[in-house]
Amino acid sequence: MRSDLMKKGVEKAPHRSLLKAMGYTQTEIDRPIIGVVNSANEIIPGHIHLGKIAEGVKAGVRLAGGTPVEFNTIGVCDGLAMNHAGMRYSLASRELIADSIEIMATAHPFDALVLIPNCDKIIPGMMMAALRLDIPSIMVSGGPMLSGRVGGKPVDLISVFEGVGALRAGQISASELEELEEQACPGCGSCAGMFTANSMNCLAEAIGLALPGNGTIPAVTAARVRLAKEAGMKIMELLAMNLKPRDIASMSAFRNAIAVDMALGCSTNTVLHVPAIAHEAGIRLELGVFNDISSKTPHLCSLRPGGAHFLEDLNVAGGVPAVMKELLRRELIDPAPLTATGKSVGENLKNARILRPDVIRSLEDPYHNVGGIAVLYGNIAPEGGVVKQSAVAPQMLVRTGRARVFESESEAADAILNGLIVAGDVVVIRYEGPKGGPGMQEMLTPTAAIIGRGLGLDVALITDGRFSGGTQGAAIGHISPEAAVGGPIALIEEGDQILVDIPGKKLELLVDSAEMEKRRQAWKPRAPRITHGYLGRYARMVTSGSRGAVLQSE
Repeated sequence: MRSDLMKKGVEKAPHRSLLKAMGYTQTEIDRPIIGVVNSANEIIPGHIHLGKIAEGVKAGVRLAGGTPVEFNTIGVCDGLAMNHAGMRYSLASRELIADSIEIMATAHPFDALVLIPNCDKIIPGMMMAALRLDIPSIMVSGGPMLSGRVGGKPVDLISVFEGVGALRAGQISASELEELEEQACPGCGSCAGMFTANSMNCLAEAIGLALPGNGTIPAVTAARVRLAKEAGMKIMELLAMNLKPRDIASMSAFRNAIAVDMALGCSTNTVLHVPAIAHEAGIRLELGVFNDISSKTPHLCSLRPGGAHFLEDLNVAGGVPAVMKELLRRELIDPAPLTATGKSVGENLKNARILRPDVIRSLEDPYHNVGGIAVLYGNIAPEGGVVKQSAVAPQMLVRTGRARVFESESEAADAILNGLIVAGDVVVIRYEGPKGGPGMQEMLTPTAAIIGRGLGLDVALITDGRFSGGTQGAAIGHISPEAAVGGPIALIEEGDQILVDIPGKKLELLVDSAEMEKRRQAWKPRAPRITHGYLGRYARMVTSGSRGAVLQSE
């Protein structure tokens, strides 16, 4: 066993003495030692209950003959970090989470890991660590939040963000916004729609690193605790099989996950995280793979923010297995890859079925004939820009508009909320990329303000930053190369005409090449916003959004 490095032999008597100092018996020390990686804290609603999930995992490990040893990681709540300096740290925290797990699981050589995330960057950070370490590992998330209710209508956190814009536009009253605030988030769990956290928890299941149900079983249910116990027991089977993350997360597994991504209409942030996770497995996922799979994969589920359904609806409809089983009918899923069940994808899907066809549509009756995400290219985004096309109104799929240029997210949000953006505008937010931000801030405040002010059918937004999974509308992010490294988005001027053509996969600045070259020659790099601390180091090392914003290896 790997843990023998710290517990076997005469020379390890001091090590055993330290373990016994914590109350471990010799019997417990002799058993496989399983690291239980818990991201519980008291600042993220999706993580407030993870102590109970960890207890379930540890019970499962003990039932199956192992010794669980728990340790913790950090976590950032994107909602609470939104629209202030804290958001610069959100994406950057992903690398710290992966690094800290690498440190803990190498300094203390666990035989296997059970990883307990629930929100945004914590999920990909843990998956990256699992693939980097490549010891038997399984994930079990804390599960999604239930939707709230206002006047019998289901609501969620995004309803509140959009309510701020609606209040500024005079469409709702202060008391109505207060009621939204009170009711939208009824309890623990990752926010209730197909936002980034739930997207990544579903994709962990689709890749095969988590058990069926990981992405959809609600946080508050007994089924979630049972899933945690099953994960604890299952890790002992994976250890006995010596089935490791890189045996599971093959290129075929990643392609399966991207197909599920397209069918579900997941967050644009998956286009950052999935390549970064693949990178840890030694697999390079080009952005073109997303367009290739999207062109073949129908959009089968219309979940919040683009649709009316929530994760709780997807769960009772059959969950991710039912979606995969439907995609398998058209050979859009490879049934061969092994998964954390110890069985293949195909074996896992034998009994899966769609229980609510109003939530999971058939291949013959999709919401859209193509997948939920598109990558656009053009003279603004030579390396690509990403849009959640399933959440774009038909009127906005092809649009030419006037550039309104802002050098930060806060400037743009203020302009939108104060009524300075009008129909026909294309809001350009730049110097918010991985290096320029630094940290590639999410833009939920401005995008929600556009929707809340009733401009969703008239205004587009492009940025070298990124969006919350809760963003809807013609919002194109991850523009690469970013402004901070001289990408063409830095050359856009107020009043320029911009063409957005989502079906044609185009994003073009309608300025001739001679003028573009003149602007390029005149452009000068901006001084970095932050040069000290972790973000200063991050800004110097991080790569383009088109590469998943991973850190340079040299």
